[in-house]
Amino acid sequence: MTLQLGHVLVLAAVLFAIAVVGIFMNRKNLIVLLMAIELMLLAVNMNFVAFSAYLGDMHGQVFVFFILTVAAAESAIGLAILVLLFRNRSTIDVEALDRLKG
Repeated sequence: MTLQLGHVLVLAAVLFAIAVVGIFMNRKNLIVLLMAIELMLLAVNMNFVAFSAYLGDMHGQVFVFFILTVAAAESAIGLAILVLLFRNRSTIDVEALDRLKG
């Protein structure tokens, strides 16, 4: 049995759906929200790689490389902001951070 395009697309759709549910079910913990966003990006990257392999074109895989680079930078900056928020507020609860509004 070979791995076909449909199998990869279904797996990516399931990962994306899990990430969406993770965002809507848990709006209190910022770390879980960042993990759900990263899971969404990985599901999209899986689609790029699957279509790139299916079409025999390298552009999708090159695009994934750039997306992963930006996602790594976003994660590092997001975690640095979380560390600063935890030092100042002693919590990373989203509802406790409402004083950050404009």
